[in-house]
Amino acid sequence: MQWLVDYLTSGFVSLLGENDLVEIWAPWVSRWLVTFLILVLAWLMNHLAKGFMLRFLRFCIKNSKTQWDDKLVQRNLFHRLSHLAPIIVISFFLPQIWVGHPTAEGLIDAFSQIYTMLVVLLVVQALLDAFHDVYRTFEWSKQVPIYSFIQAIKLIVYMVGGVFIVAKLMGKDPSVIFGSLGALTAVLMLVFKDSILGFAAGIHLTTNKMLSLGDWLEMPKYGADGDVIEIGLTTVKVQNFDKTITTIPTYTLISDAFKNWRGMSESPGRRIKRSILIDLHSIRFCDEALLESLASIQAISGYIREKQKEVQAFNQQLVAGGSDHPANGRRLTNIGTFRAYLVAFLRQHPLINQEMTLLVRQLEPTPRGLPLQIYVFSSDKRWVEYEGIVSDLFDHILSVMKEFDLRAYQEPSGLDFRQGLAR
Repeated sequence: MQWLVDYLTSGFVSLLGENDLVEIWAPWVSRWLVTFLILVLAWLMNHLAKGFMLRFLRFCIKNSKTQWDDKLVQRNLFHRLSHLAPIIVISFFLPQIWVGHPTAEGLIDAFSQIYTMLVVLLVVQALLDAFHDVYRTFEWSKQVPIYSFIQAIKLIVYMVGGVFIVAKLMGKDPSVIFGSLGALTAVLMLVFKDSILGFAAGIHLTTNKMLSLGDWLEMPKYGADGDVIEIGLTTVKVQNFDKTITTIPTYTLISDAFKNWRGMSESPGRRIKRSILIDLHSIRFCDEALLESLASIQAISGYIREKQKEVQAFNQQLVAGGSDHPANGRRLTNIGTFRAYLVAFLRQHPLINQEMTLLVRQLEPTPRGLPLQIYVFSSDKRWVEYEGIVSDLFDHILSVMKEFDLRAYQEPSGLDFRQGLAR
């Protein structure tokens, strides 16, 4: 483009005549005019790249069968690449105009390299994001999340790009800046402490499969109780069941304890572990009237007949004269028969997983009564359906207790005391 500068300069001289003043300012005016033309050309190239070339690429990608190129468009990779069009024009033509002017050449070179580095950083970021988007389309990406590694790579790229830009602004060799950073290792480790700890924790969590996307995480210390939606370099985001978002430092998942419910999700059933407090005063031996009433319950009619035969055979072996006392020999109790009924009832329940543990047991008596614990697994693990199964199950259990002459313990309320005083 130097020929255009010379041509304009000669035109100014021939138009205005030869004199010292014209010969001084004519070359400068010519250079600035050509510089303006080059900037206009760069602006046109920018619009051409964004208008025509981007539309053509998007049309080709939209009609392609592959999906990964759609991710590149969504992350604006080609739009960011189009920013290189004007700088190519500027870096190619402007140095020719200002050759022989060290200050101008230095500024043009520094601007071109800094601008190019910024575009490269944006392109690398888009590439990494697009790669992560493609990676997340695979099912096993939930078990091996790599978002923290993507963030670590971005941090390294940004640091390298930042050092390069600072070196250009200072007029230094980038290797000098990198060398001086070695002396600041302790300071850098302090500044990037969370990032370093988070990166190490991310590796530990991923390689040991301690946490994956979609896991139900419970960490009361941080008020987290919900699904993991993001595992980042420095933080893990948990969407609680009330739709709030809790942010937990990644390294605390290594140093502190947390509960991961993934095992429950992957198992064939979800545990039901709940107790009913039985009023101790309602526990007694079964008399003939109660046994006759309970024998009509299909679930335990066979059990009662077998137990009656077993008890009768055992009691016949006792010393004559002492078998009529309730403490002598064996007798069925309402609590034992009720426990047998619950086992039979749970064995027949269609929503209880019969392949897993099924247990009805007594716990240690307490001042509030005798805990009778139900320990089973529902076959449906979905939260709403699971709560419905538990509610229906204990609705029935609490309602059928009176058939066994049993009462659930309930602490007296103010109404009970008022009624007692009234009597």
